[in-house]
Amino acid sequence: MSNQILHFLSELSERNEKTWFEGHRSEYEHARNELISIVEAVVAGISTFDSSIGNPSPKKCIFRQYRDVRFSKNKLPYKTNMAAYIAPGGKSSPQAGYYLHLEPEKSFAGGGIYSPTPDILKAIRSEIYYNGEEFNTLINKKDFKNIFGEMMQEKLKRPPKGFPASFPFIELIKYKHFVVSRPFLTDAISLPEIQQFAIETFKEMYDFNQFLNRAILNAEK
Repeated sequence: MSNQILHFLSELSERNEKTWFEGHRSEYEHARNELISIVEAVVAGISTFDSSIGNPSPKKCIFRQYRDVRFSKNKLPYKTNMAAYIAPGGKSSPQAGYYLHLEPEKSFAGGGIYSPTPDILKAIRSEIYYNGEEFNTLINKKDFKNIFGEMMQEKLKRPPKGFPASFPFIELIKYKHFVVSRPFLTDAISLPEIQQFAIETFKEMYDFNQFLNRAILNAEK
């Protein structure tokens, strides 16, 4: 992976303090500019199979490096990863999208929708209720399973209100998030390889996102 990004993040994880960060701001800017280049290429790649994302600028997709520590016991000021969420309008989009996470030994590409609002979560669950066979088939396709495995495992213990326990796909409705991911197998990967890995991964989850966004967009009508 890019030495600029990983080298900076590796050092930041050891010296996560404002004084150190300000003294190494030029290194941070180099790493951030590298991420901007990656995201720009990935957005262009996604656009070849998913035009619904529009053309969000990389800066609208990339998350801030600063942590919000107001309500956290962890007062470290900076994130030790660099990440971007690619969706219509960028990282603040309410829609399912594509997520790229770069961090030493913990990098991955993934997406879907994490921690949706109650209204959006209800809309997705309703879509699964009416089209459960379609969604179940989608997430159990051989290629999809080989690449992503299972969705993020955080579920309700009981069926949510309004959905019968007897529904054949009730376990899918219990999910709190609808997220899949694929880890990078090594940190020794070039910028073009990062871009290719991300684009190929995101293409495999296109149908997954389309199902989720169909539910979200129908709920907004």
